[in-house]
Amino acid sequence: MAKFKTTSAPGNHDSLDPLRARFKKGSEIFKEGDLGLTMYVIESGDVEIRKRLGGEDSVLAKLSKGDFFGEMCMLEEETPRSATAVAITEVDVVAIDQSAFTFMLKHNPEIAIRMMRKLAVRLKQTTELLEQSVGHEVSLEKSGVAAVPAAKKDPTARIVESGTGAVFALAEKRDTTVGRVDPVTGINPDIDLTSVDVKRSTSRRHARIRREEDGSFSVIEDVGTMNGTFVNGVRLKTGQACPVMPGDTVVFGTIQFRFEIDRPEVHADA
Repeated sequence: MAKFKTTSAPGNHDSLDPLRARFKKGSEIFKEGDLGLTMYVIESGDVEIRKRLGGEDSVLAKLSKGDFFGEMCMLEEETPRSATAVAITEVDVVAIDQSAFTFMLKHNPEIAIRMMRKLAVRLKQTTELLEQSVGHEVSLEKSGVAAVPAAKKDPTARIVESGTGAVFALAEKRDTTVGRVDPVTGINPDIDLTSVDVKRSTSRRHARIRREEDGSFSVIEDVGTMNGTFVNGVRLKTGQACPVMPGDTVVFGTIQFRFEIDRPEVHADA
């Protein structure tokens, strides 16, 4: 089981000192289906991770001091919790948001390796529970789960690469992901920069262009991006939305783009 050391960080803003919390025995730290915004590291006590399978609650894992949980929201923003976390004793935890998580990765890349190993173990455990529930072996490769179909393109909003003039239309949904196709993990961003990013300066999941409720747009850098995202020369902070306007310059890694939107024509009254 992967462990984190839970030594306190210095108490200043630059260290991104994480928030500590205490949960009483029997209390739910989060519920399956809740919006995930924070992961947790256990400082003391025991936690069970439970999931509803076949109409009954099954225990996926029992965690103790140094274990972490809720980490999927660090990789997929605004993703519902896939299971319920319950304090089976009084529990003290360190709560870590995306900004603190990015800080940790930059200063201790081993955390990413530990997380991947733990995710692999959890996938195996979940598969075993699923097989017990359905009564036969489950093959993920033959499960019928297909790749997510490509999102429909928006003809009115795009980014244009400054060097070649290549046009990349935004998707007709709230978030348009920007990055490079990853054949290993199957990551397929809405805007694939592989054709213009010959130096591979952009991450596989580099950033998102968000369509806000009022019709405006923002750029958000994703967790783990190495070479940065810039709007009009200003580097973005990971996870923080930066408004963009038509004509603004947006740089992903080392690739420069112009942001464009077709505004509806306004006709004067006859």
